[in-house]
Amino acid sequence: MGSLPARSVTDERILVVGTGALATLFAARLSAAGNSVAMLGTWREGVQTLNQRGAQIVGAEGERRAYPVRASDNPADFANVRYAIVLVKAWQTARAAAQLKGILAPNGIALTLQNGLGNYEALTHELGAKRVALGTIVLGATSLAPALVQVGGEGLISLAKNSALTPLEEALRAARFNVQTTDDAQALIWGKLVVNAAVNPLTALTGVRNGELLADAQTRKIMGALAQETAEAAQAQGIRLPFENPVAAAEEAARKTASNYSSMLQDLRRGAPTEIEAICGEIARRGEARGLNMPYNRACLRLVQTLIPK
Repeated sequence: MGSLPARSVTDERILVVGTGALATLFAARLSAAGNSVAMLGTWREGVQTLNQRGAQIVGAEGERRAYPVRASDNPADFANVRYAIVLVKAWQTARAAAQLKGILAPNGIALTLQNGLGNYEALTHELGAKRVALGTIVLGATSLAPALVQVGGEGLISLAKNSALTPLEEALRAARFNVQTTDDAQALIWGKLVVNAAVNPLTALTGVRNGELLADAQTRKIMGALAQETAEAAQAQGIRLPFENPVAAAEEAARKTASNYSSMLQDLRRGAPTEIEAICGEIARRGEARGLNMPYNRACLRLVQTLIPK
């Protein structure tokens, strides 16, 4: 169950690692732009539906469109993958890295667009630094059913400059993604962390869409405190953020993805593990290691942990 419907082993140009909301969105758009796209994941119902119906997107007017992909839960179904886009949860990265080690082409490259800290390190441990590229995304996508996703806001894909990524960068642009490149990889990571720490735990705790965080004065104040605290942790490590005002950056991201339910809230609703450790937990630990108090990130870590099913 879950293996490819036709050929068992094939050279793939683009492999999306993951079958969740963002993975489905990326696969659908890349397929719509004419790319040969495969997906590797552990969600068997998602894999089956992707093979039967394709990667499906619900548009702003409720219209549904499906795009062909080839999906499997078995990495042995793939070989010589040239480009892999890693979109699994942070706690799944070590497994994904081990799977990619056996199927990524010698000149292949894996691009992580994940949330939280530690993903790049886990991938480079298995694949080597030359075969891993770093990026971040500010996009909203809500999973409505297996292989069915609704876009909750358009944002930016930021990629650390890497000449090996040029064909994939062009493919992403052709797939209607807004892509920029930068020389500062750490700025990418921590800029995204500022947004994730300010938005994800609060939506998980309150059960609201991203944009609704801005409607309540007290919630908005806490959101700003999380953004500022995360920015201070970055600055304590000598990391220059890609924006001057972390609070404004977090609020702008919430506006751009206003109709979206955050991935952390979606995880809780599915009874799945969250990325709270890789976001607030890592921010708190790294800030405290440099003598900073991290009360807001530490509090969100503990509060979200109480909601995670045992």
